Amino acid sequence: MNKLFKYFFQGLFFLVPITVTLYVIFSIIRFLDNILPFEFPGLGMITVIGIIIVIGFLSHTIIFEKLFSRIEKLMFKVPAIKIVYTSLKDLVNAFVGKKKKFEYPVMVVMNKEAGIKKMGFISQSDLSAFGFDDQVAVYFPHSYAFSGNLFIIPKENIIELKKMNATQAMKFIVSGGMAWNDEDE
Repeated sequence: MNKLFKYFFQGLFFLVPITVTLYVIFSIIRFLDNILPFEFPGLGMITVIGIIIVIGFLSHTIIFEKLFSRIEKLMFKVPAIKIVYTSLKDLVNAFVGKKKKFEYPVMVVMNKEAGIKKMGFISQSDLSAFGFDDQVAVYFPHSYAFSGNLFIIPKENIIELKKMNATQAMKFIVSGGMAWNDEDE
């Protein structure tokens, strides 16, 4: 009976990550296919991705920049929309924009006496505008989630992670420390 339980859990450990990954991928494809429903599965997704690429290409033209600027001005005039729009724009820019924010992984000493540390990313290194001359803003992603917390930390509690790049640090944090192995080095 013990061997059956052992084999059952080994099967779960093997199947759950694969099944969930495939489910997420197919759910995304199905969602994108439903935006532009075509009879051939996947064609809606390809069309949506193509439209996004074309809009990205057109965004570099003068006409599109002026149109986008006008749309953005309208969004800034409505208070509730302004908050949502600017927050989402800043979040997207933090990950894929020209000014990526999660480029500097650090280790923060949370409790010196107990030796407790936490990994995060410096999102703002100059907080003098807020009167925090000797502090930085550190974003701490949650494990197994794409949310996180922002803390204002004294610079003396920051340890730069020189042997880890931003991608490795995010993978390590989001996986709860389980995704780090020799292949990542």
